[in-house]
Amino acid sequence: MRSATCTAPVNIAVIKYWGKRDEELLLPINDSISVTLSEMYAKTTIVASPEFDKNRIWLNGEEQTFDSPRILNVLRQSAGLASSAAGYACLVYTLATLYGLQDRLELSSIARLGSGSACRSVYGGFVQWNAGTKPDGSDSIAVQLAPSTHWPDLEILILVVSDNRKKTSSTGGMERSVKTSPLIAYRASKCVPERIQGITKAIQDRDFETFADITMKDSNQFHAVCLDTYPPCVYLNDVSHAIIDLVHRFNAASGRTKVAYTFDAGPNACLYLLRQDVPQVLNLVKTAFPNDKSSSSDYLKGIPITEEPLPESLSSAMNLEPIGHNLLKYIIHTRVGEGPQILPETNSLLTTSGLPKSN
Repeated sequence: MRSATCTAPVNIAVIKYWGKRDEELLLPINDSISVTLSEMYAKTTIVASPEFDKNRIWLNGEEQTFDSPRILNVLRQSAGLASSAAGYACLVYTLATLYGLQDRLELSSIARLGSGSACRSVYGGFVQWNAGTKPDGSDSIAVQLAPSTHWPDLEILILVVSDNRKKTSSTGGMERSVKTSPLIAYRASKCVPERIQGITKAIQDRDFETFADITMKDSNQFHAVCLDTYPPCVYLNDVSHAIIDLVHRFNAASGRTKVAYTFDAGPNACLYLLRQDVPQVLNLVKTAFPNDKSSSSDYLKGIPITEEPLPESLSSAMNLEPIGHNLLKYIIHTRVGEGPQILPETNSLLTTSGLPKSN
């Protein structure tokens, strides 16, 4: 019997991947850049034995079928159920660990077959997914731009607005955008290449204000493409827009860009900021979005934070008042993180008979 247990991290794009040139191979129409997060990851155990009479797979304790084409593609490539980047990256990395494969470029290519952005989760730190040009997708892989240690004081606050299933899936939204949005082609050919160049230099120089401005502009344009799609894909809600407004008011009152927002295909906000500003920004968020659970460990998750009140002059300049009560489900505090990790056997999710330990 062979067994392996690994983790793979969540990544959040600052230059978004939206739109495919090949639906089957999951080849994007533009490059993207992401930041790998600590504290947030998928965990997978794979057990293989000649005594097992069939293949079985569980996701969050619930048994799944093997009829997903993406899962089958990953298994075929790795051996020869999360839809998230972390889930597929973890599946691929654990399979590779089980069979002694270590080529990260190959793993990135295989992970892409499960979920496009999964190819970025095979690396830690700052990662670029090169769209590539070859029809077979062999050059559509992710590469690390800088390790997690490169920018140690860059931190992230994730404001979870909703954990409900989206009305329009990312896959469906991308396909519709490519077919109907005139803006998407201009974004991919003109805007993204310039932003890739600009944000890469900002990461290299640890230039937060440039990094933040490009991140917010790209998030805004991505959602503009979604609205330019016909019928439109609407992923942001009123709370999302309130967060955007709050960030801009805070930056204006501060006299410089201290916080950047980005939104994937959903209403939840990912805020990038420097470590020195985290305590005050947390206070800002809690003041604007008061919550009955704000003192609970279930509300503020991840790395502990000691809050600092905002200066009265700043609050006055912003005309800061509560926007609404209990509008956020919880907040996660995290940092730039490492790539996939191999865990000791004691962390296995399965028994030696191949069944979930919870059973």
